Amino acid sequence: MRGRIVRALARPLVLAAAAAAIPLVTTAPAVADSVVVGGFPVDVSHSPWAVALSSRDRFGGSRSGQFCGGVAIARTAVLTAAHCMGKEVVGAPPTSDLKVITGRTDLLSGEGKEIHVRSVWVNPGYDTATNAGDFAVLTLAEPVSRNAVIPMAGPGDPAYKPGTRAVVYGWGDTTGSAAYARTLHAARMRVLPDDQCERAYPGSAEGTYRPRTMLCAGEPAGGRDACQGDSGGPLVAQGRLIGLVSWGSGCGQPGRPGVYTRASYVVRTLDRTGDSPVTQG
Repeated sequence: MRGRIVRALARPLVLAAAAAAIPLVTTAPAVADSVVVGGFPVDVSHSPWAVALSSRDRFGGSRSGQFCGGVAIARTAVLTAAHCMGKEVVGAPPTSDLKVITGRTDLLSGEGKEIHVRSVWVNPGYDTATNAGDFAVLTLAEPVSRNAVIPMAGPGDPAYKPGTRAVVYGWGDTTGSAAYARTLHAARMRVLPDDQCERAYPGSAEGTYRPRTMLCAGEPAGGRDACQGDSGGPLVAQGRLIGLVSWGSGCGQPGRPGVYTRASYVVRTLDRTGDSPVTQG
């Protein structure tokens, strides 16, 4: 997992998949005894707000076209990473078969629903140099069920306190070597102090840690982390969304925690957006 979109798909793989219209990888998963490095399998019924983003036209059908994660914050609104909506990933304009898969644990099963994305709103404050502000809102053509929506932790919420236990969810790479998960996985970790994250990512071609828009989570010894294909997926603590998988260096590496878009930044940004793309439905 290297480069600016490290928590999504490596840039060459995205381009190859888009150009050749073949599966990105064979069924396998996002990083140790599961997807998401050091994770474990979970049933989507326990985390119904966790969704998969899909485009079979660009990423093939072996895993239902899954390429990033997302999280439902309203019945017709899904958050994901802004870099998942980059033209090198979904095209410009975005591919017409862009969908959100909800209620599906196993990507190859017929459970749940595949909902078309009606429109895409990318945070205009997203900075590709630092990765700051890395979020986008997808408006769905039809609503998800009422129980498939998670509240966001706003500014000052105690869920952001360092040491808080959190869980990240995704269908991404489980080994750091393009072993992508067929079923939803999760990994337990802790919210880390901002100063630790600033020391880990003081500024490089990969990005720069900005505490106003970011938080990081993991374990000091590494081993538990999000990875490629998990981008845009949820980091949850105390029953609330606190982050979106954004970027990092490697997967589960000691001293290189995963960096997430801070949900309180998303809340503030959407609150001051006159024509907010989020509707409660």
